[in-house]
Amino acid sequence: MTTPVAAYREDGRRFLVQARAELHAGDLRQASEKGWGAAAQMVKAAAQDRGWPHTAHRHLLTSVTELTEEVGDSSVHRLFGSAHYLHGNFYENTFNSDLVADYLDDVEQFVDKLERILDS
Repeated sequence: MTTPVAAYREDGRRFLVQARAELHAGDLRQASEKGWGAAAQMVKAAAQDRGWPHTAHRHLLTSVTELTEEVGDSSVHRLFGSAHYLHGNFYENTFNSDLVADYLDDVEQFVDKLERILDS
């Protein structure tokens, strides 16, 4: 049986793969939203693991702040900011492919970092 934490982690990785595929296909809006989804799912995994609420957007932001303080690594917050920019791009569709790709690179670093945090 898959735990909620494992399911969120799997979804985070799956969304990241989908984001790259959407970027390659030229759908920058969907690439952006899948990038956001990858980061959000990883935050939900960490929040679930710690018993923190994670059902609202504000919960994710609070969880990232808490994780940043917990691990003493400001890059957690900064990298999540890139995912947040991607979320906004889904609605505005103003980023070019290079910028979406750069932000997706940050999201990949964020996902990797949260996996290490969850594994520790």
